[in-house]
Amino acid sequence: MTASGFPHPDDNSSAYLGGERAVDEGVLDPWVSEWIAANPEFATPFENLAPELLLLARSPIGAPPTREIAEVTDELVDGVPVRIYRDEGSPTGLLVYFHGGAFVIGSIGLMDNVARELAHSTGAVVVSVEYRLAPEYPYPMGLDDCERVTRWAGTCAERFNVSPSSVVVAGESAGGNLAAAVALRLRDAGDGRLAGQVLMYPGVAGTATYPSHAQFDGLVVSRTMRDRCWAAYSGGHDLDQDPYAAPLRAPVLQGLPPALVVLGGCDVLRDEGRAYASRLRREGVPVEELCFRGQPHGFINFGFPAASVAFERIGAWFRTTIAGVQ
Repeated sequence: MTASGFPHPDDNSSAYLGGERAVDEGVLDPWVSEWIAANPEFATPFENLAPELLLLARSPIGAPPTREIAEVTDELVDGVPVRIYRDEGSPTGLLVYFHGGAFVIGSIGLMDNVARELAHSTGAVVVSVEYRLAPEYPYPMGLDDCERVTRWAGTCAERFNVSPSSVVVAGESAGGNLAAAVALRLRDAGDGRLAGQVLMYPGVAGTATYPSHAQFDGLVVSRTMRDRCWAAYSGGHDLDQDPYAAPLRAPVLQGLPPALVVLGGCDVLRDEGRAYASRLRREGVPVEELCFRGQPHGFINFGFPAASVAFERIGAWFRTTIAGVQ
């Protein structure tokens, strides 16, 4: 069963990753269409940034756990709340996870299930970060929190019985932006080395437009939502040329850690995520790009059937990548 209560169809990779990209990746999965019809409130773009609504969308409590993890603890890292997930057995590495939410909503509680699935699929210790959110805390405050926790992870890896060289950052949507930006910051500072980055339908282009923005406008994410949330995150400043706000605009991507870029075929952010993967590849960064056909923005967060395949592929990529640096 998915978190929504719908039964899974036959979950094999070919159902979501096979076929010709140009022909069918942008055709909405019939299962998803039925889910949206039954759950319109979840697929309606979040556009109201009124304080009382933001409070609800930042709830510290999410859905009941669907995956048991051996140990889950809450801590503070230099003032930043984190939730640490550790499953049975020797951990494969350390995964620092930044939740999605367009920089304005979400929490470690609401994305608890994503963190649990990442811990299960990768075998890693997962550190989920409660970074500060806009509009109260605009750029770069949330990014600073993410970098701070990532650096901490590298210094205390031995506590979790993993190598300092086995730290990977991961995030979806806004969290994918933050993961890419942390990787850029550490590379540019020259004093931190990541083993990899997992970018799930990342928003990396700032205000630049791509065909998928218009093609899937209003499907989970709308243009109005994107504009309002970006304005809140940017604090009204023009950040399009700032590579740590819009990683796709970085002058050079060479030297970044290996990347797994996970996309949805019917996602408004599909084309900018694909553009980032293409640039990484052209500049010599090892990249694996997976596009799940028929899937909208947030399909992993929603726990759609395709999410189980995505977690399997993330887990396999993580284990292979970590094995290559140890």
